[in-house]
Amino acid sequence: MPDGVYSLIEEPWIPVRWRPDAAGGPLPQNVGLRELLLRAQDIAQLAVADAPAHAALLRVLYALTARVTGLDGAGPDWSERREDILDEGCLPPGSADGRSGVEGYFARWRERFFVFDPAGGRPWMQDVRLARQCDPANTAGVNKLIVTRPAGNNHAWFRHGNDARPDLPTVPEAVLNLLVWHYWGPSGRCSAREVAGGKSASATAGPLRTGLSFHPEGDSLFETLLAGLVPAKSTDRHEHDLCPWEWEDLPDPDAPPPLPQGPCSRLTARSRHALLLVPHDNTTAGPPSSPAPESRPAKPLPANQPASQPAPGPAPAPDLLVGDAYITWAYRLPGAPRDDDFLIWQTSQQGNRYPRPADATRGLWRDLDALLLLKPAGSAQPVRPAVFHTAQEVTDRLRVRALGFDQDGQAKDHQFVDASTPVVFDLAEERAPHTAPAVGQLRQLGETHGWRLERAVRRAWTAYMNDPKSDAGSWLTDAAGRYWPRAEREFWNRFATLDRGQNPQDPGLDTAEARKAFLRLAEEAYDAVTATVTRTQRGAKAVSEARTELYGSARTTSKKKQP
Repeated sequence: MPDGVYSLIEEPWIPVRWRPDAAGGPLPQNVGLRELLLRAQDIAQLAVADAPAHAALLRVLYALTARVTGLDGAGPDWSERREDILDEGCLPPGSADGRSGVEGYFARWRERFFVFDPAGGRPWMQDVRLARQCDPANTAGVNKLIVTRPAGNNHAWFRHGNDARPDLPTVPEAVLNLLVWHYWGPSGRCSAREVAGGKSASATAGPLRTGLSFHPEGDSLFETLLAGLVPAKSTDRHEHDLCPWEWEDLPDPDAPPPLPQGPCSRLTARSRHALLLVPHDNTTAGPPSSPAPESRPAKPLPANQPASQPAPGPAPAPDLLVGDAYITWAYRLPGAPRDDDFLIWQTSQQGNRYPRPADATRGLWRDLDALLLLKPAGSAQPVRPAVFHTAQEVTDRLRVRALGFDQDGQAKDHQFVDASTPVVFDLAEERAPHTAPAVGQLRQLGETHGWRLERAVRRAWTAYMNDPKSDAGSWLTDAAGRYWPRAEREFWNRFATLDRGQNPQDPGLDTAEARKAFLRLAEEAYDAVTATVTRTQRGAKAVSEARTELYGSARTTSKKKQP
């Protein structure tokens, strides 16, 4: 097999959606990293179907953007430098014979972006040591690698699979799922790995496990990437702030995980899993997918002009397939507490900090005040993602994209979460402080009546069944399905009418009318769910008495002792 097969810099592995005004058709559906960064201003957004893979890839792209723009370091003029790049209209292309810009960065690190690099190389985001430290007869397999497939004795999710004769994934599919493992990988049992005479088969959870990741999203990928950058902290050590593909040597699995030293390592170097992709035997004889830079001179784009055609590249590589995968632990020892600039952080009753979990049944509008307000209300003391403090400097026309994985803290995966808002950053508290109370009140009104509806339905069911232990699940699911989608529409309709000006006297929210609207939705849902039992005297009484919960009635108190 030749050294260095399938270059992620050149090969078209990232699905994208182009802006309607993008020039130079026909436009490819997939691009490599070089073309993506050089033409980010022409790309509307990534078109990655799986939400956790989308969020993971965005973090990699943020780190690359910080590197090629020089925004990976601290400084009082950081915001001004980002604004200068925004005014240029594209990421700096640089040149292959230099060390700056897109071309300079990829010329320097070209050898670290191959998916397969067996001859003593460093395949991208992989650990070649697994081939000798793990049992080659007991690998994880491609069904385990692809998170949407059933593996072992697990139930089928999207499709049926056979571990003995699996459908081999393409390299793009395998790489995107490799990223999912690095960020959302489960804890618990994994393939055994032997290091320094000690064998272990237990992994800890990935850094984003259970979390919901929030990303500012602009009209182009160029705006999205710049808005997603977070300035370095004063305590960061820039010279040690390395991405995994920039490490001089692979880390020691027996040592504590290296602490992030800056924005790039915080984005890309917090994985707790080690992986190695194995190419399929029938596809290892193809030529290298990317010739050496000197055999194909780079052609940088003008800094102030969008590209009209994709940069010329090598001939397409043969359709490579991944035949197997090693998946195991990366470090024996625990690392630093979880931290991430794209999560809403909350505090438990015990004082522990934890990210707001992804919940496939929860609408994104219910998190909006925690994203726009400096000090959102709530007993969990939510803290908005750090990226939202500076993202609005790029433009006030930003939307919010929420990407995550509804899963438990160990190994059970339930559903992807992918949601987006309309333009909301024009009502961030820094830009429109007079609307901050209105945004919080509107969200609280919607949620309050949703919780009251749940209590009313649960109380009616319990009274009707005359059994405190009876499960009201079917009624609760029906009520939630009727209320929350309509409440979301009501929220966004009223959110759109909030004042975008600077009138501190009138934020544009009629609180009384909003309360009536959400109450009406709760009443209609309650009536529809309980209608089938009101034909009996016991059912009518149970429904009538429990209805008071919709209006916030006080809980029934214990009777006073008789004298």
